[in-house]
Amino acid sequence: MRRLGAFLLALIVLASLAAPWLAPYPEDAVDPLSSLLPPSPEHWFGTDQAGRDIFSRVLYGGQTSLLIAIAVLGSSALVGVALGMTAGYAGGWLRDVIMRVTDIFLAFPALLLSVALAVVLDPTVTTVIVAIAATWWPWYARLSMSVAASVSTRPYVDAARCLGVPAPLIVVRHVLPNSLTPVLVQLSLDAGGVILTAAALSYLGLGAQDPIAEWGLMVEQGQSLISTNWWVVTFPGLAIVLTAFAFNVLGEGLRNALDPRRTVIK
Repeated sequence: MRRLGAFLLALIVLASLAAPWLAPYPEDAVDPLSSLLPPSPEHWFGTDQAGRDIFSRVLYGGQTSLLIAIAVLGSSALVGVALGMTAGYAGGWLRDVIMRVTDIFLAFPALLLSVALAVVLDPTVTTVIVAIAATWWPWYARLSMSVAASVSTRPYVDAARCLGVPAPLIVVRHVLPNSLTPVLVQLSLDAGGVILTAAALSYLGLGAQDPIAEWGLMVEQGQSLISTNWWVVTFPGLAIVLTAFAFNVLGEGLRNALDPRRTVIK
C-alpha cells in the first residue's frame, strides 16, 4: 500500500508541476460558447459554466492545493517543533507555560477555529494558509515535546551535559535529529487533512477566489449542477479524494516502516 500511495502522490505532484505543459488550455481561458460541454476528446473533463476547460483547471488546482499543504505543514512544523523541543528539553516552568498555551489551541476544534480565523481575514490563498497553520502547530508542539523529553534522558545527552556542551547545541546536535522520525511520519499523515481543510474553507468562500483554480472552490461552483452537469463537480472532487488518500496511505506506510511500535492519535 505504501508503494501505491507513493505512486499516486508522485503522479499527482508531477501532473500539477507540469500543468503549464500538460494543460491544453490556460486555467482562466473563458469561452461562453463552450459552456457546460460534457467530457469529450476536445475537453477531457468537460467545461464549466464559463466555458473553462476543467481538466486544465484540475491540473492547475493541484498546484494551489499542494502549495497550501507545503506552506501549512512547513510553518506548523517549524513553530511546533521549535516550541516542543524547547519544552521537552528545558522542562520545569517553561514546559508548563508552552504546554498550557498549546492546550488552549487544542481546546477548540481545528476546523472551527480555522473558519473563525478565515472569516476575520480577506478570502485569499494566504488566508487559508494562515488560518490552518494557526490551528495545526499545537499537534507538532505536543508530539515534539513528548519525544524530546524522552530523548533528553538518554546517556549520550547526559554525557554532552557533563562535557559542558551548551544546551542549544545539545538540542540541535542530539535531541532534534533523534526526535524527527515521528514528526516526519505525522507530516505525511497530516498532508491529506490539510488539503481537505483547505478545500473546505474554499468551498465555504473563505479561501481561494475566482479565477484562481482550486479544487474546493471548483466543487463549490459546480455543486448546484451535480444532477445535470455531473462532470463540473465530480473531477475536482475526485482530485481531492485521491490526493488525500495517497497522503494517508503513504503516511501509514512510513509509520509502519520507520516506527512500527508507535501509534499517533489525533
